[in-house]
Amino acid sequence: QVQLVESGGGLVQPGGSLRLSCAASGTIFSINNMGWYRQSPGKQRELVAFINSGGGTNHVGSVKSRFTISRDNAKNTVYLQMNSLKPEDTAVYYCNADLRNTERGPVYRYWGQGTQVTVSS
Repeated sequence: QVQLVESGGGLVQPGGSLRLSCAASGTIFSINNMGWYRQSPGKQRELVAFINSGGGTNHVGSVKSRFTISRDNAKNTVYLQMNSLKPEDTAVYYCNADLRNTERGPVYRYWGQGTQVTVSS
């Protein structure tokens, strides 16, 4: 089994910063892409950013220049540094990982439980 555990969410004022972390543990042979999604009440879950095993990244338009995704492969951990936060960034943030449990096994996508980020004065 694999677990993704997120941390770092909370309440922050507009213009503030937060850093989210997501650590993967369990039966892991290798991890391909890791990413962050978010979901606001009444809205669909949306992609925020993802990073591949080589460190290549992609950030969606609304967070470009404000958010930065990174990873530590030795720790099976992905991070999301969020700066200049806005009220519209308020959401539950979920991490995911596309990984293999064994060398020749298929790639599965696993999700974290989500962490609440609230941007409000």
